[in-house]
Amino acid sequence: MERVRTGAAHGSAHGGAQGRTRGGEHGTAYDCDVLVIGGGIVGLSTAYAITRAAPGTRVTVLEKEPGPARHQTGRNSGVIHSGVYYRPGSLKARYAVRGAAEMVKFCAEYGIAHAVTGKLIVATDRAELPRLHALVQRGRENGIPVRELGAAQIPEYEPEVRGLAAIHVGTTGVCDYVAVARQLARASGAEIRYGAEVRHIDRRPDLGVAVRTSSGNVIRARVMVNCAGLHCDGIARMTGDDPGMRIVPFRGEYYELARPELVRGLVYPVPDPAFPFLGVHLTRGIDGSVHVGPNAVPALAREGYGWGVVHPRELGGTLTWPGSWRIARRHWRYGAGELRRSLSKGAFTAAVRRLLPGVTEGDLVAAPAGVRAQAVLADGTLVDDFLIREGACAVHVLNAPSPAATAALPIGREVGRRALGMLGAAA
Repeated sequence: MERVRTGAAHGSAHGGAQGRTRGGEHGTAYDCDVLVIGGGIVGLSTAYAITRAAPGTRVTVLEKEPGPARHQTGRNSGVIHSGVYYRPGSLKARYAVRGAAEMVKFCAEYGIAHAVTGKLIVATDRAELPRLHALVQRGRENGIPVRELGAAQIPEYEPEVRGLAAIHVGTTGVCDYVAVARQLARASGAEIRYGAEVRHIDRRPDLGVAVRTSSGNVIRARVMVNCAGLHCDGIARMTGDDPGMRIVPFRGEYYELARPELVRGLVYPVPDPAFPFLGVHLTRGIDGSVHVGPNAVPALAREGYGWGVVHPRELGGTLTWPGSWRIARRHWRYGAGELRRSLSKGAFTAAVRRLLPGVTEGDLVAAPAGVRAQAVLADGTLVDDFLIREGACAVHVLNAPSPAATAALPIGREVGRRALGMLGAAA
């Protein structure tokens, strides 16, 4: 269990508003037992897990947007990942495999649109064949059934796709993650406060935390959980903890296929193990539309969904983080290719044509982009696993990009377990 280095808490929010609920041994009145910051799927799953594990625990969720799942949760490709890519024994591998099965069950239980479609991972170059074979082994180590295909067998699954070889992973699917997040919010019984951006945090290890929001309200809690996604490192520092990393935002740009009949299910390239992105892929969503993408280019703001969205202070934070420059030096060739595909639709189309030769530039219609909250260490290491750390009265989720939506239920249980452990220690 990792702990962040803690600094002195600051400010005086504990002296602000009148508490509404029972007090602690110091006479402090608490508004809730656990305060979750962030109303994406991980934050809402954490609230759900806490109230399921310990009924009667008072949980409040703060979300700065007017509704849930407005960022990473609501701007991804909707894939329920199998776990085939991830290092055996890692949190990503364990939680994705477990989470995929649980997500299908959750969607079925609550009538949320979903489908288990399976997917192809296709090698289009001889240099990719050893990596494809390594994925077969990794899938088997993770307990995932994988079928190897020769070039002639690929059309059995995807008639329009071409490649030298492929693997079929039957447990991959798609669902409506926004609907999942909304159901988690309802089923948790937590108090969800939308339009409540965190402006100040006062953490007293012997008392808990007090958080002041943009409306001026102060919420006091015994334990705080930081599930702020794109802003999680800032929330950790606001708490007085040193997260030891920085979120570097990467925008993923998508197109929609004007001829969705070209793709039956999900088609992926063989990923580059040196980089945490899966490459441009084809995803038939739950509504029948086919999304193409994403690429991965540096975003100029934490919520920089287009080149025109620039936040100078956030950009400055990225540029002054030593890890950002080390990433650039280490991966400049990969980054140059991604940048070219961002600026040139023709280059993006060429990348797609490696998998789907029949696609034309006119088949690609621009679709909304997403931004990945990627944790980067000072030495330029891209954190490749989920990262959960603890400080006094606080649990911080510091790296939860894809496949966090797939793995949301087990992640929520783990974060909830840690929060409840702190709550028990404080009682």
